[in-house]
Amino acid sequence: MSTLKVVVVSGNLGLPSKTLALAGQIVEAIKQQAYPHACIEVITHSLADLAPVFGLARHPGELSDIGKTVLDSIGSADILVAVTPVYKGSYTGLFKHLFDFLDVKALNEVPVILGATGGGEKHALIIEHQLRPLFGFFGAQTVPSGIYATEQNYDGSRFSDAVVNERIHAAARQAVVAALIRADQTQSCEAA
Repeated sequence: MSTLKVVVVSGNLGLPSKTLALAGQIVEAIKQQAYPHACIEVITHSLADLAPVFGLARHPGELSDIGKTVLDSIGSADILVAVTPVYKGSYTGLFKHLFDFLDVKALNEVPVILGATGGGEKHALIIEHQLRPLFGFFGAQTVPSGIYATEQNYDGSRFSDAVVNERIHAAARQAVVAALIRADQTQSCEAA
């Protein structure tokens, strides 16, 4: 059985966080979809914790060892879960700032699940207008099902809305299938 490395980058700037809760539900769905084909190793990066590491740096050379380790883990993901709260119609500045440090080829063909949380439906297009182009720049394989959830979908600990949960499971299935295919192709090339 293979192991898939799932790396979460959550753009939450505070704790507790609805965005981090959404990320947790996505990871749960990935584990369900991967079983029994693969084990899942999860690494979660929360910007609430990483603000001091990335906030003052202007280029990768100014990053501490912690910052470099974060970038290495993102670049070695088999599946990336990228979730952010929406502020003024876009992702947080620090979320973008972190990805500005990433090598342009680091996410080439990596399956990415896109998710966002916001105060209302008016921000739902962030997935298509902000996040998908960002990860397209890196050549990532963003899965077709994006996940947008509002405060109204949140019950205090989870997003319980049926449509949100359906999208979570669809995105997890798409990402796991893509990651397993990619892993099989890599193993086939190594065996040849």
